[in-house]
Amino acid sequence: MTGSKSYFFCGIGGSGMLPLACIVRAQGAEVAGSDRALDQGRTAPKFEFLRGQGIGLFPQDGSGITSAGQIVIASTAVEETVPDIVAATRLGCARMSRAGLLADLFNAAPRRIAIGGTSGKSTVTGMIGWILHATGRSPTVMNGAVMKNFVGPDTPFASALIGHGDTFVSEVDESDGSIALFDPTIAVLGNISLDHKEMDELIALFTDFVAKAETAVLNVDHPDVALIASELHADRQLTYAFDREAQLIGHEVIEGAEGVSFHVTERSSGAHAEVRLQVPGRHNAANALAAIGAAVAAGVPLREAAQALAGFTGLRRRLERVGEANGVTVYDDFGHNPDKIAATLDALHAFYGRLLIFFQPHGYGPLKVMGKELVAMLARKMDPEDVLILSDPVYFGGTVDRSTGSETIVEQVRAAGRQAEHIPTRAEIADRLAALAKQGDRIVVMGARDDTLSQFAEDLLRRL
Repeated sequence: MTGSKSYFFCGIGGSGMLPLACIVRAQGAEVAGSDRALDQGRTAPKFEFLRGQGIGLFPQDGSGITSAGQIVIASTAVEETVPDIVAATRLGCARMSRAGLLADLFNAAPRRIAIGGTSGKSTVTGMIGWILHATGRSPTVMNGAVMKNFVGPDTPFASALIGHGDTFVSEVDESDGSIALFDPTIAVLGNISLDHKEMDELIALFTDFVAKAETAVLNVDHPDVALIASELHADRQLTYAFDREAQLIGHEVIEGAEGVSFHVTERSSGAHAEVRLQVPGRHNAANALAAIGAAVAAGVPLREAAQALAGFTGLRRRLERVGEANGVTVYDDFGHNPDKIAATLDALHAFYGRLLIFFQPHGYGPLKVMGKELVAMLARKMDPEDVLILSDPVYFGGTVDRSTGSETIVEQVRAAGRQAEHIPTRAEIADRLAALAKQGDRIVVMGARDDTLSQFAEDLLRRL
């Protein structure tokens, strides 16, 4: 499909762009790209990896777009004034969104598994990909996070897996409405909560998403998902839950510091299996149940799917344990909306120790949309001795309303009786965390859209 084409990715280092560029390059297409982070000298290893895949990299000044035959791929966040887009317009290049290209590749596959929901998509995608890979089905997987199972010397940024089977597994994004472009055979929906859009719009998008699938794998523990399930014919859904009646029932959850285990029973057949995960948290038990449901819908026996998950090693930046120094453990986490952050705090609060939480909001716009819910969640989920530190939100340029900032959130969290501080810069944050940390504490570095957070977590561990 893509072998004879030439693609130019504007923003090629993004978490959704990099794996897509690798997939079309593996299919034989000519691929090049640019990225603001490359021009700013950030995250150099990622760009060296792309060059190693035979992908040409250019400054984001329009110099890489030289032919009308190039297809220019850009996310919706890329503005028309960016020099690459100006050059593409001048030359008359065809334009596609990242989601549009991904949907074309996905919809061309014989079997298509799409993972939707506000939280947990990347982990469920990685789990499904691992189950299908481990059971010999060789899927192609498109993920927004690095899947640690597939990391190797030649694939340090394994957010894509190039398979040779008939199955394409991908997470799909509701934030820009592009979920509507996908035509899944199997649609997985784990939850619906406030993030980028209002709830009514989200529910409508997810209802349409699952209605297109031959089989919808639905988490009926979640009330909004259960409502969607109630309106879908029983023959076209596979429900799962821990706390409600469902076709796949999880029970006997045991949480540990390094993992979680539970039992799963298939109601119709009585089949039963134990699931042991190397990743912690009850939310990961729910993610695993979703992945097992998708695998069963794709023809994998329940016991095989459960056994395969024992080998799943997790994703980068999904409650990833960076290490421990002087009795202080450092975690790196992608949490950036109320549900994701709540799941991380719940998982860590299952064990003793104060939390020192550094959260970098992933933009001024999302902070404005979810600020009220974020404050309410932090007031509920933080223990009185926990300390929250907020930096300024991510801002790499462009036009955006910056009227709601981190200082507003901090004031409201304090008013709710929890400890919170606004510290704008990383250097000051590192100083403060190092001064606060004592034996038994857990430091959690949280945020999205900024690869340097992982480096900050590693540097902090070395400092401790």
